[in-house]
Amino acid sequence: MRHLLDEQNSADARAAYYAFNHPENRSTLVTYLPNTARARGYVCLSRTGLDLFRPLVTLRLPLGDMLATADLIYSALPVGAPVLMSVPENHLPVIKGLFNIERETLTSILALDRGRFQPVINVLVTSETGSNGLLRYVIRRDGETVASASVNWQSRRFAEIGVETRLDQRRQGWGRSVVAALCQHLLEQGKRPLYVVASNNAASIQLAESVGFINTGNHLAFLEASLQQKR
Repeated sequence: MRHLLDEQNSADARAAYYAFNHPENRSTLVTYLPNTARARGYVCLSRTGLDLFRPLVTLRLPLGDMLATADLIYSALPVGAPVLMSVPENHLPVIKGLFNIERETLTSILALDRGRFQPVINVLVTSETGSNGLLRYVIRRDGETVASASVNWQSRRFAEIGVETRLDQRRQGWGRSVVAALCQHLLEQGKRPLYVVASNNAASIQLAESVGFINTGNHLAFLEASLQQKR
């Protein structure tokens, strides 16, 4: 099924990680193989730190064949069970026809441009291991974390990062400092940092661009959903 994903393309990086690199004991992979050794589609269910009770669903569907798409979806997911979904924008019409959507967020994929990368020196930034076992950078004041940048997942080529800054500590450069420190580390490891952000989150996009991220023009829809009864 590797022909369904371009592992060198940031648009496919998240799906490729969960399909090929996420721990096997925390993943379920269902492929659509109609009398051939080459899959025409797949659905991957991954247990992640995003939600203890709802798996994250990533997929690629045989969009030109609705019967095959429906068969694949219903063979992979139980009707009515709540899931989180990360899907390409062009899959949305099909997904909306099969799922009840509780919440939908369109996100933009930003990738770090090494030539635009702006390192930030901030002596308040320290590194530690996050709950997922991956490195994160933090700033603490009075014993409390005011900003942190973490690795959500990493593959051989890419690493997706997330940043959190306490509301009352924003616009002071803390978020930019921890993101820049994490990016510097990832570049030294030979990985290209990715920053996936809600497309209408102007402040977060501005932070990423100030470090050197550029908008790839690719989007992912993040959904909270449950599969409808089969018609």
